[in-house]
Amino acid sequence: MNENITLSVVMPAYNEGQHIYDNLVETDKILSTFVRRYEIIAVNDGSKDNTWDEIKRAASKLASVSDYGYSDNHGKGYAICHGIENASGRYIAFLDSDLELSPKMLKGFLKIMKEQDVDIVIGSKLHKDSKLDYPLIRKIMSYGYYLMLKVLFRLNVHDTQTGIKLFKNSVIKPITGTLDTAGYAFDIEILAKANKKGFRIAEAPITLNYSRDDAGDGRRIKPADIFQVFKDTINIKKKLKSYN
Repeated sequence: MNENITLSVVMPAYNEGQHIYDNLVETDKILSTFVRRYEIIAVNDGSKDNTWDEIKRAASKLASVSDYGYSDNHGKGYAICHGIENASGRYIAFLDSDLELSPKMLKGFLKIMKEQDVDIVIGSKLHKDSKLDYPLIRKIMSYGYYLMLKVLFRLNVHDTQTGIKLFKNSVIKPITGTLDTAGYAFDIEILAKANKKGFRIAEAPITLNYSRDDAGDGRRIKPADIFQVFKDTINIKKKLKSYN
């Protein structure tokens, strides 16, 4: 851990070439308004378009942006873990690179972490103060998944899948080194293991402008992805018993 860096923001990217440069510039601009020492770790997850070239372009222009990636697609969880390995901040955040969730919210997350003395702060679509532009079917799926996780893991959180989270470095690094899940269900594996370790988790409201279902660039979550999340969740439950 580099004590000179307060916040590391890991941004995984897959086929985000059209927007990733502008989004990295915007993230840098926003972070500079509330944290002095930060880094943005952009991870290209084997994109088929020009995402990696655009990340490299941003890294050449902005001192805060670091360029990481690889040629083959491995999944969001793998990309985030790859970023965490290279993160050095006292706090480490995950942020979806499409910026449907603004990095502005991390200011509030940091405040919650300090004021409530918690180890993890997660964005929640089901928080009473969240503002959502979100399809009804997605709301139903989110609530159904919440009930499933409540039964399986007894997690006292309502939403594990929202793409903005904040962790203490000392909490998240040891956990990511034990993960078996590379896809979308990696969030639940992290939170389930953190919960088993006794780490404190707080939920924060979010503002979400949802556009992913309209994406025609391969980023859209497909039915097969949803099925895989449920399959991975069951496997996480089975393996959690041996996690110490």
